This record gives sequence, C-alpha cells and structure tokens, in this order.
Amino acid sequence: MPERKLAIVTGASSGMGREIAMLAATEGYDLVLAADEPLVDAAAGLRRNGIEVEAIEADLSTPTGVERLLAAADGRDIDVLVANAGHGLGRAFLDQDVAAWRHVIDTNITGTLLLLQAVLKRMVARGEGKVLITGSIAGHVAGSFQAVYNGSKAFVDSFAAAIGNELKDSGVTITCLKPGPTDTRFFERAGMLDTKVGQAPKDDPADVAVTGWQAMKEGEHSVVHGLKNKAQLLASAVLSEAATAEMHRKQAEPGSG
Repeated sequence: MPERKLAIVTGASSGMGREIAMLAATEGYDLVLAADEPLVDAAAGLRRNGIEVEAIEADLSTPTGVERLLAAADGRDIDVLVANAGHGLGRAFLDQDVAAWRHVIDTNITGTLLLLQAVLKRMVARGEGKVLITGSIAGHVAGSFQAVYNGSKAFVDSFAAAIGNELKDSGVTITCLKPGPTDTRFFERAGMLDTKVGQAPKDDPADVAVTGWQAMKEGEHSVVHGLKNKAQLLASAVLSEAATAEMHRKQAEPGSG
C-alpha cells in the first residue's frame, strides 16, 4: 500500500491555517500542524476523520521551533508545505517594544525562510512538491500604524515570487496567497480592535483558504482573494507610497474605529 501524502501547515490553530488543514485532510493528506499555542481542538477534529495528525506547539520565530517542526515529519517526504504562520502588530512604531517588532520579523520572515529552505531542498531533490505561502495585499501598501507588519509582508510577497522563478523548472511550485482583512484573531492579537479596519466586515477564512488551496493545486504563482482586495491592489500600483500610507492611516490609526 503506498504511503499517504504528507502536508505541513503552520499557524494551524485557528483561522486560515486551520481551514487549510481541513481541506488537506479532506483530500487524504496526513498532517503535521504547528502553532505557537495548543492545537488540541484542531488536531482532535481532524483525527476523528481518520487522518494521521501530529500537532506541534512551537515558536516558529526561532531556529529551535523550526527544527522541532521539521523533526515531527519523522523523515517522511513532505508533499505540501503551507507556510501560514505570521504575527501582526499595530500602533505607532515609536510606541512598540523592540521585542514585539522583532518577533514579527522573526516569525514572518526569518522563521519562514528557515522552514522554506529546509523543505524546498528536499522537494527539489525529489523533483516534486507544492508550497503555499501566506503573504498579504498589505505587502503592497505603506502601512502607517502597522509599518513593521506591512514591511514584513512586502518581503514575503517579493520573496515568494523570486524563489518561484528560481524553481520554475524543478517540479516544485510556489504559490503566494494574498488575502485582505480576514475574520481571524489577527486584529485582536495585533492590538487593533479599536481601529477602523479592526471593526470593519472581513472575509471568511474558509473562503480565503479555498482560494489559496486551489491556486496552490494549480501551481499559480500568486492569488488575491476577493474583488475588493484585487481592486485595492490595482490602486496601490498606481498611487504613490505617500498616498497609500495616508489611506492606510485612516484604516489603522488607533481609535479610528
């Protein structure tokens, strides 16, 4: 009997990560799930469907956390990697603790790259594999009162496109999912519930997950979920950074909600 395929999903305790894990399980993938908080509920629900699930609580902003996650694959080939772990951080940059903005960079950029490089080397050696990276339309906008987060997503969006090009003849595909505001715990954890964007209607994470999963399966380079987000992305391409920063300020300034 052939070995079942394996998918790693990070940021899987809730939101888009949990929804993507459910999609993978529906298609018969065994799972290694990771988050920086307990995954008991998410893992239990998937195991009831007969899926083999390894749940790892790890801080993926650190090399140790990434190593723990990779070890949980137990030497198996990784068919799909969903690099979804990320942290937001609102409010003025000068009011943020150094440890807080460094954690955003270490999670969104450094930890993501450590995981990607290790997994991609193995995928390329096999000549097959699919990767879905959660970027953001925020990476295309100068993010006043969310400057470090938006800057980190600008890096992720660009990096995903670059390595996708590097690996275009390898049999491995890289897809960057670029959601807009989504109904997850993101704004609560980023301290942005009192902002206009924090209080506005948001996309359903299940819908965003389907958009990303389908694009990954088809080997698309990137995908933006929703017409409103696509329109915002087009507008950001023609506006100056000063203009997008002012627009973002109106959405993200503390107390704007």
